[in-house]
Amino acid sequence: MGDSDSWTAAPAAAERARSVLAASWSCAVTADGGREEFVGAHTVADDGRVLLEVPEDSALLTAAICAPRGEPSAVLEFADVAPVPVRSRIRARLWLAGFFTPEEGRLAFHATRVVLRPPSGAVVVALDEFAAASPDPLATAEARLLTHLADCHGDAVERLTRLVDRESLHGTVRVQPLAVDRHGLTLRIERVSGHGDVRLPFHAPADDVGQLTERMHVLLGQASAASCPRALQRQRTDRDG
Repeated sequence: MGDSDSWTAAPAAAERARSVLAASWSCAVTADGGREEFVGAHTVADDGRVLLEVPEDSALLTAAICAPRGEPSAVLEFADVAPVPVRSRIRARLWLAGFFTPEEGRLAFHATRVVLRPPSGAVVVALDEFAAASPDPLATAEARLLTHLADCHGDAVERLTRLVDRESLHGTVRVQPLAVDRHGLTLRIERVSGHGDVRLPFHAPADDVGQLTERMHVLLGQASAASCPRALQRQRTDRDG
């Protein structure tokens, strides 16, 4: 972490899975043939166990108590939803298969299989990596940061497109911030037909919001030194005409 010269330009699958857990407000639980939705009912332990508060009359509670101990008997599903309105807002889905045990008035979920499915395809996350990983330090602030960028700094978002390959901007009708983590910012490029995502890596990881502000200023400085893409020049001319 910090301004080390040794870092990756994107989060590893285990870190992203833990980030989805940290930021998600709701989850769906399938167990014993039934499915229940829980909102604001779960927390996450340091080792990745999901601690779930359930009503006493929940069928899930009965199923957890009666299930053979240690045998996979439930699946938890979490959706990573973009906080800014864009096409295809589900950025990834996370599935945890495993079993529940009662723990201090809650149900503790122990994962025996972890699968993360971003648009690029499903990835099975190793259990030891999942348990050892930490969520991205910006995960719980991401929604606030992205909505502020989209709502209050549209000019900055447009300026950042100067760092995008011009061919990727052909037919663009809208650009929105899709995701941010300590490694970089991702833009959603929406075209007349279809859409695509472009990642703008930071020069060094950002471990808090203060560092993120500095990283964004560097990106904007780089964008200001670049020429405006012709595709957006034409779009701006059409809009002002």
